[in-house]
Amino acid sequence: MPWILLVIAGLLEVAWAIGLKQSEGFTRLWPSLFTAAAIAASVWLLGQATRSLPVGTAYAVWTGIGAVGSVIVGILFYHEPATLWRLLCLMLIIAGIVGLKFASG
Repeated sequence: MPWILLVIAGLLEVAWAIGLKQSEGFTRLWPSLFTAAAIAASVWLLGQATRSLPVGTAYAVWTGIGAVGSVIVGILFYHEPATLWRLLCLMLIIAGIVGLKFASG
């Protein structure tokens, strides 16, 4: 269960990262409210996951999911570059997330 909470927290991190862009520096009301709610939910779920998981592992996985997801959304929806180096770096982050999962049992 803590891993499920952590994955959901990571996906919410992607949502709030994209929300930051959509809120245009918190100048748009509804995207700003969505972003604030996603931040709160994401951090709360991360906190719940750390009750059972090592904090270092949980935080690294949470930020990794957020980073990978944000880059993928940026590539797919914001026409950000999908260069070989960016994709290789994403693969390294994913490998790190998977490695931490297996190392944590």
